[in-house]
Amino acid sequence: MKIIFNPAFVIVISLLVGAATVSASTVKVGEPAPKLELPNLAGTGSVSLEQYKGKVVYLDFWASWCAPCRKSFPHFQLMREELGQFGFEILGVNVDENVKDAKSFLEKIHVDFPILLDPQGNSAETFGLTGMPTSYLIDQQGIVRMVHQGFKEKDIRIIKQKINKLLAR
Repeated sequence: MKIIFNPAFVIVISLLVGAATVSASTVKVGEPAPKLELPNLAGTGSVSLEQYKGKVVYLDFWASWCAPCRKSFPHFQLMREELGQFGFEILGVNVDENVKDAKSFLEKIHVDFPILLDPQGNSAETFGLTGMPTSYLIDQQGIVRMVHQGFKEKDIRIIKQKINKLLAR
């Protein structure tokens, strides 16, 4: 039986459980990240997580209606600019049902990291998301090293510390 990802359900659950550093995600720290291959917003084909083996990846699930996502994106862009040269990448997975909503969001908040599209929520279901935003820090071998749900500006310091540790900086 296939469960359809419902953004309204995620909002309700997010409000009930609140933002937390570690979520109740299906994907656990220390486990390999599930396979992920999605079309990119740029329209140039599909992007797979496998393509980024050998890099530290911050995989961020987001939606245009997510207020914390608006706050996180400028910080993520700065992290990518600062750490990209050391083998770090951010992949944003948008779960809006309508791609126009994602495009409208990105017209206001510019980022140059890859944006992948998951309007049916299949990858969000695979990863077991329970709130927005939810992010996964994945090491060079494809192992999940951190699951982070929600976003507050103070989170950036902790996230960057973990990224730098994986980059051996």
